[in-house]
Amino acid sequence: MMKIDHIAVACETLDAGRAWVEQSLGVTLLPGGQHARFGTHNLLLGLEEGLYLEVIAIDPTVPDPGRRRWFDLDDFTGAPRVTNWICAADDLSAALAKAPARMGAPFDMKRGALEWQFVGGEEGRLPFGGGFPAMIDWGDSVHPATRLANTGLRLERLVITTPDADALRGALAPLITDRRVEIKQGARSMRAEFASPDGQKVLA
Repeated sequence: MMKIDHIAVACETLDAGRAWVEQSLGVTLLPGGQHARFGTHNLLLGLEEGLYLEVIAIDPTVPDPGRRRWFDLDDFTGAPRVTNWICAADDLSAALAKAPARMGAPFDMKRGALEWQFVGGEEGRLPFGGGFPAMIDWGDSVHPATRLANTGLRLERLVITTPDADALRGALAPLITDRRVEIKQGARSMRAEFASPDGQKVLA
């Protein structure tokens, strides 16, 4: 089985992502780092219950990596928005065996002291138009959320809207059961709702 690890907000630039998330949630994002394999960089935000939020964009200061980037960032345009969710798997091979086709093979990642394995879909595109989660295994690394300040934000609901709602529910059923995840029928979108000391906050 898997559990929610973190939620990704894609953006054309980190400055745009920072402005949107900080205004929407009333918090300050923390520096993340660079991902040399994909030519991306990120900002981070700690959430309750061991989760975190990642704001990610193509890094314009590094050369093109010569491969398609994860989270389908090569084709991302428009305003910052929630685009992906990432689930931790204790046994990545077993989880992949139950996952839909076109998940791609696991690959090794490293950023600073962090080392992990990741499955991000073939050519950076995850099944169900990104509605199916990426998979991660942190191995022996200390989870990033433990290094992030407590913001008091707690994920209440992740709403994934897709034209293939029944099929996505079926694909998720053998891998994750989480009352916070809601699958709805409709045009593709993703919405994260958070409880905070100041009331509900939303990213969509």
